[in-house]
Amino acid sequence: MNKLKRKHWIGIVVALLLFWIIGNSISQPGVNDLTGDFKEVALYRNENNTGPVVRIYAVTTTDTLWSEMEQYGNFMPHTKYGTTKVYFFPAGAPVPAKLVPGDDNFEDELKPYCLAVFEKNAMSAVSFRKYPYGRNQ
Repeated sequence: MNKLKRKHWIGIVVALLLFWIIGNSISQPGVNDLTGDFKEVALYRNENNTGPVVRIYAVTTTDTLWSEMEQYGNFMPHTKYGTTKVYFFPAGAPVPAKLVPGDDNFEDELKPYCLAVFEKNAMSAVSFRKYPYGRNQ
């Protein structure tokens, strides 16, 4: 009888621990928890899965909360020795329909509309620049 009670208690403790672990992993913050109504409008990802993976995103936002933009960039996928770059544009402004690799990732005429750029390089160093191409007058 004593062994049966001990097994029940151990079972209850294990079940509670599992519920706690599952609940904690489901409630992790993500992109949907940010304010600013972020919408991904364009994406480039190279097809190289064995070497550096290059990811470039164009995202629109309804607000210029710099900390939210930087946090959004940190939520984006990043691969060891790869690069991730996120360009932010105001909602309703012209945005790139297509992104390309290299130094210039979209057309020059869209650069004045870029609010910020988030970059995470191959060594996971993060940079966040406001108005990287100057303000749209």
